[in-house]
Amino acid sequence: MIEGWEEKRLSDLADIQTGPFGSQLKNEQYITGGTPVVTVEHIDNFRIADFDYPSVTKADRDRLGRYLLEVGDIVFTRVGSVDLSAYVDANRDGWMFSSRMLRVRPDPEKIDAKFLSYSFRRKAFREYILAISVGATMPSINTEILESLPVTYPERKLQKAIAEVLSSLDDKIDLLHRQNATLEALAETLFRQTFIEEAQEDWEEVELQEIANIGIGRTPPRKEFHWFSKAEGDWKWLSIKDMADGDVFALDTAERLTPEAVERFNIPVIPKDTVVLSFKMTVGRVAISTEAMLSNEAIAHFKLPVDASITREFLFLFLKSYQYDQLGSTSSIVTAINSRMIKELAVALPPHQIMTAFQEPVEAVFNKILDNQKQIQTLEKLRDTLLPKLMSGEVRVQFEREAA
Repeated sequence: MIEGWEEKRLSDLADIQTGPFGSQLKNEQYITGGTPVVTVEHIDNFRIADFDYPSVTKADRDRLGRYLLEVGDIVFTRVGSVDLSAYVDANRDGWMFSSRMLRVRPDPEKIDAKFLSYSFRRKAFREYILAISVGATMPSINTEILESLPVTYPERKLQKAIAEVLSSLDDKIDLLHRQNATLEALAETLFRQTFIEEAQEDWEEVELQEIANIGIGRTPPRKEFHWFSKAEGDWKWLSIKDMADGDVFALDTAERLTPEAVERFNIPVIPKDTVVLSFKMTVGRVAISTEAMLSNEAIAHFKLPVDASITREFLFLFLKSYQYDQLGSTSSIVTAINSRMIKELAVALPPHQIMTAFQEPVEAVFNKILDNQKQIQTLEKLRDTLLPKLMSGEVRVQFEREAA
């Protein structure tokens, strides 16, 4: 233990509550436009992400008041990715959490909520909670498991100082994400106005395969995991989970493929500045590659020739705005379309001067989004490097000690 730090069970520092039982809140009771209900799929990168949330009526909210969230609460996923948690900020105050979640409410007299939240994000903690989770087929945690967790912490002022360093980075990251959301919305508005609202009937309509070379990714046999890598220098291998909503550009991937795998299985290479589209399981995620990379078979690649009549920005916005549900689904189990459907998508080509007038402002917007994404990546790496060092005492912050 770090000199001067204490260790206690989480139950000594916080109140822990599991979400309402299914009998208390049934699926048919959910509405649109009421009090939002946070559940497992809403936790993304230790944040409660922006979604179209299921909601409950005011009557159900009042009836289930013990399951409402307050600023400073921390929510855990109860089943599946049990190592994921998220701090509840002012934007989620008064929301509800589902039966698949657990709420930790820190005692402000004993521990700083943000410090505790960052402590839960440490790699060592996440590995520990996964190791003590229960369940034969899927990890699961409960109130007893959370209550038993050991928490190591310093005096209050140092807790706050550590949390302030890390949250200042997170605040900057969040600001850049919001700026990018605004920029992308601006580009989408310009696209819709130029090519949908002001479209002319005499514009030539062609199939997408006529103006772009369309390919599909490939996955080596999963039973031979030596093909997969996390090593720098190996090929970045894009999957749908790497194409996060709000990220226009694909900068990094969770997995890579070895050069041997690429050669042996003839994995198609995606050139830099190629637009990619997810078309299985999750249909309609779009991104632009920032370097030569690879993808799995659920992602289509659209390579534009040098003399293409459209630009990558036009293609990105066309694919992002397309209503894929009108194509139907090739599977009765999951949402999916196929490569034929993609190749036959109809595109109305505007005159050259209209495309040129559109391209100049939208290209500047996309370049700014890319700059912001690179800043986000740098800040996230800095935060993730500092987190374990601050929590272990390896890196110390200056703070004013409590009066004796």
